[in-house]
Amino acid sequence: MDSFFFNITDTSYKITNILKNKKEHISRVDISNGIVYFDVSMDSLHVVKPLHVENLDRMLAIVVVNKGSISLKDNISQNIYKVESNNINIFASSRQDLSIQINQNEKTEMFVLFIADFILKRYLSSNKNEVINVLYKKLQDELSCELLDSRVTDALSLYIIDKILASKSKEYMNSIKCEHNILEFLIHRLSLIDTQDNKELSNDEICISKSSKDILLRSFVNPPSIEVLAHLCATNETKLKTIFKKVHKTTIYGYIQNLRLQKANLLLKEQYLNIGQIAKEVGYKHQGHFSKLFFENFGVYPKDLLKK
Repeated sequence: MDSFFFNITDTSYKITNILKNKKEHISRVDISNGIVYFDVSMDSLHVVKPLHVENLDRMLAIVVVNKGSISLKDNISQNIYKVESNNINIFASSRQDLSIQINQNEKTEMFVLFIADFILKRYLSSNKNEVINVLYKKLQDELSCELLDSRVTDALSLYIIDKILASKSKEYMNSIKCEHNILEFLIHRLSLIDTQDNKELSNDEICISKSSKDILLRSFVNPPSIEVLAHLCATNETKLKTIFKKVHKTTIYGYIQNLRLQKANLLLKEQYLNIGQIAKEVGYKHQGHFSKLFFENFGVYPKDLLKK
């Protein structure tokens, strides 16, 4: 059985046009041996065969559907996963026979990124709970296909994907530029996956952690003080801050800030509000402060995402 990844011989960047005309295209792009993506833009009337991945490579598949919907079928377990418009799903597979079926009744825009486990291995750390370590370990198991994470598409993801796709039209160092952007995309998307192992926590810590998280998820725009939050969780401030930092690897303030910026990311994608309105919507009084925090966290200013 051929490897899905080792498709490059005398070049470090290879584009294969599976379908191409004035209005539609399906392109496979091999960035390197271990990183492959499909770029799909289809008219609603065109019928195409499913994209098929069948081999023994261990990989992550990140499926981004901007328009339309697709079905990913695991031909080993017979499970079918549907990815709707404006969603990003991350799958893990260590032995695959997968088919991606494009819905022919609607216009489809899709980006699918495949990352081999040996790419992840480059970035393993001494922290077993770090997301790269957790995902790499999972890929060493015998699983045909498992859905790891599903989230609404955000503006920053689309911004980075645009940079990845733009590399196709470049001739100068397109491989290294594209791989750099793909790593940027991985950092952003994988950092959203929760890898905390609850086996390491006591029942009391799990209860306090869950209660505080649920409260902040509902009220991060106008969150309670730490004193009030501790009272709501039936604990004291010191214990709450210690447990929260242990579980979420950040302070309560840092967690609130992350929730606010992630919400802003989604609002920027919708493009209904201006920067000032979005800042107020997520709990910041000053647009400049909001923009500064957004840049520090994501490496891009909100105004640049609105230009998309």
